Amino acid sequence: MEFKSFKLEIEDNIAHLSFNRPEKANSLDVASWEEMQSAFEYLDSEPTVRVIILSGEGKHFCAGIDLMALMNVQNQTTSSCEAHKREDIKQFILKIQGTITSIEKCRKPVLAAIHNGCIGGGVDIISAADMRYCTEDAYFTIKEVDLGLVADIGTLQRLPTIINPGIMSELAFTGRKFYGPEANSIGFVNQTYKTKEQMIQEVTLIAKSIAEKSPLVIRGIKEMLLYKRDHTVNDSLENMANYNAAMLLSNDLMESFQAHMEKRKPVYKD
Repeated sequence: MEFKSFKLEIEDNIAHLSFNRPEKANSLDVASWEEMQSAFEYLDSEPTVRVIILSGEGKHFCAGIDLMALMNVQNQTTSSCEAHKREDIKQFILKIQGTITSIEKCRKPVLAAIHNGCIGGGVDIISAADMRYCTEDAYFTIKEVDLGLVADIGTLQRLPTIINPGIMSELAFTGRKFYGPEANSIGFVNQTYKTKEQMIQEVTLIAKSIAEKSPLVIRGIKEMLLYKRDHTVNDSLENMANYNAAMLLSNDLMESFQAHMEKRKPVYKD
């Protein structure tokens, strides 16, 4: 697929998707949000892709929603009826929420590799990723509070399941910057690196390790982890039993055992 706001490369079952509006600090206008959803829906359906690395071109990772797009929210409706206006604005918000949810719905693991600024909507985006990595000089801010807004596209819903709720509240109420080392210490990112180059190299190695596993199993793990986030342990165990009753006796399971017996690496079909 061809994109205007993103750069996409696929090699060795790994998709490297990059924000590609460096002149705008990788902020996203309305068209860019739509393009991001199309990208993740495409990567979800593309069988040769087993894992995705999300990064940013240029100086920053992502500055969130383009301020002009934010200021023009009222232009999303042309109705003279106040009720219709509110309904149209709600649908616009749900549309942007859906774009970020497409990262979760994508059955392939998404590894966010963050450098420098990750602001506002950028935090919403990486909160929907499966794993996060950053450079030591990367910084994050839930900026909406300083713009007179309640963050409305995922941060307040997803981040409390990732980090301590008290820390989450402090970051949301103050909008303060927190940098790579603190992000690592509070469990927001898995690891920090000195440079972007080192980060991409190391994250690619992690992606390669995942890409070598059974894609069927990796998709199942992601589905089970997301289900558990929103359900009780008992419900999740029941769901797990139903899942493996349907999926356990796979060719990938046989290939794994055969490869172990023959002391070789297993080879799985896409």
